[in-house]
Amino acid sequence: MKFVEFNKTIKERSFPVCLIEGEETYFRERAVEAVRDAYITQPMLNDVRFEGDTLKGDKLVSFRDGLYALPFLSEKRLARAYEFYPTEKEYESVLKKYVENPSPSTILLIVNSKKNAYDLKKLAGITYVDCGRESEETLCKWLYGMLRRAELSPDTDAVQLMVRYCASDAARMKREIEKLTCLLGKGGRVTREAVEEYVNKDVDYKIYELTQAASRKSYAAFAEILNDLLLKGFDENAVLASLTSHFRTLYDVTSMKGSDEEAAKSLGIKPYAVKKNREAARAFGKEKTAEYYTALYTLASGVKGGLYNKESALFTAIAKIFFS
Repeated sequence: MKFVEFNKTIKERSFPVCLIEGEETYFRERAVEAVRDAYITQPMLNDVRFEGDTLKGDKLVSFRDGLYALPFLSEKRLARAYEFYPTEKEYESVLKKYVENPSPSTILLIVNSKKNAYDLKKLAGITYVDCGRESEETLCKWLYGMLRRAELSPDTDAVQLMVRYCASDAARMKREIEKLTCLLGKGGRVTREAVEEYVNKDVDYKIYELTQAASRKSYAAFAEILNDLLLKGFDENAVLASLTSHFRTLYDVTSMKGSDEEAAKSLGIKPYAVKKNREAARAFGKEKTAEYYTALYTLASGVKGGLYNKESALFTAIAKIFFS
């Protein structure tokens, strides 16, 4: 199940063995906190953490045996194993018996940032909590609720912009909520203007703005964003690669004759993105789009091959886009 569902049902159901897995650190931490808050009293005595790389051989057996220990002045005790990736042999010989018949007074949480070759989430007796990145729509709903709980009054378009500025990173959004609470005060209104002024933009979003400025041939906006990126240490070669990738996408969407939905499926992007890229490509024209992509690809390849340095290649690309 997704983290949001798990967070809602943790007090209603018992989950004796859970695999909390995914790249979203904030959701992993909140899932652990939800279990602790729901079941554990006296956490100093009933909450123990293990590092997965130490649970080998006899230590794995001792870990399993320790799961049968009784809690002290608490309904449950919590055992947390972080980055724990047992092999199939280790699971079958040591852990399987416990997972199939867990101690009623222990909650075992396996907290992993990535997947393992031996897929624990498919095993009977293990509740899987998906802490991967959520869709933009789900994150907007989650963020709206978090802002309301912080006693702020968010506008819908401001919430969506905040998700994009934070590159869909829940931990960053939580920090930005705390900042907005301090700046706007309880009951403050979170408008689009407030987000633009106070919320830090993720580098990915700045790159998005940069490529959109290139699509519009808005040199003033492009130069301002580029200068900000370079001052913060962003590499010229990375900027050139981003521009090349953008114009390749423009070229690809002009070459596809299917619907926006069909093109989106082939390219692995959203239909709305295909629609906006097709609009940008039409403004350039198919031949010009292909010409820009070819020129940028040649420059990027030349940097890799040592024909150009990254600074001259980038500014040659800018001249091509804006002044040719």
